[in-house]
Amino acid sequence: MKRNCPQCLSSHLNHVRNGFFLRTHSSTPPIQRYRCKLCRKEFSDATFQLRYRQRLRSINGSVEKLLVTGTSLRKIAFTLNINRKTAERKFHYLSNKADLELHRHLKQKENIMEVQMDDMESFEHTKMKPLSITLAVIKHQRFILGARVSRMPAKGLLAKRSVKKYGKRADGRKSARNDLLKSLQENISSTATFETDEHPHYGQSIKEFFPHAQHVQHKGRRGCVVGQGELKAGGFDPLFSLNHTCAMLRYQISRLVRKTWVTTKKPENLQRHINIYINYHNKKLIAA
Repeated sequence: MKRNCPQCLSSHLNHVRNGFFLRTHSSTPPIQRYRCKLCRKEFSDATFQLRYRQRLRSINGSVEKLLVTGTSLRKIAFTLNINRKTAERKFHYLSNKADLELHRHLKQKENIMEVQMDDMESFEHTKMKPLSITLAVIKHQRFILGARVSRMPAKGLLAKRSVKKYGKRADGRKSARNDLLKSLQENISSTATFETDEHPHYGQSIKEFFPHAQHVQHKGRRGCVVGQGELKAGGFDPLFSLNHTCAMLRYQISRLVRKTWVTTKKPENLQRHINIYINYHNKKLIAA
């Protein structure tokens, strides 16, 4: 692929080849070097890669597998005998890579006719600061179309304590739901069928972005296993594709396991972790 100079942004017509180099401790083929005739700066094909100047590339796959099998960043650093900062850098890199690959996979998905959508709940630091995770999947295929993390106010017995200790908490669930639906307008058919539970606000968002779509609501039921409320008891579950996927997220992501000491400190890091799992789920689990 022909690219512009990263320094002066001049066209590839002003570049000349300037030899090759081999990457240390790697079996990759020789990498082409270039020199810009205008600014005289040198660069290579590796300059434009997401892994540019990254060290310890060989452990990227191991870090990804551990992240999607219920392992925390500290435990990953201990297991692979690396610094915790290195594990965190790998975490950010894998998140960016997963985001790019999800966009590439979505380009292959067109005219989707059946979608299931719901919200999961987690928290940041304490249960008095809850988070909502809006998730959309393709029915029967269990392909995850996307997820959005947002803040929400505490409910129930913790509501007054949360306001007293942390102040009034903004509710970002509607904007996150709208952002997810807006991003999927090119992939989902305008006459698709959306299946959700009986949450009263889902219909408003669906009608705003898919005015001709059909919205089917199903009554919620109690969970069948303690700690796995997404798996429902009582026979056939019409939202099985969605609930089963949510249960897998709850089990495979250390931050989402119920009654865990691995908590989310920043909502954006929970979003990154979910992005990594979505990429792994769509590529490896449902494709197998």
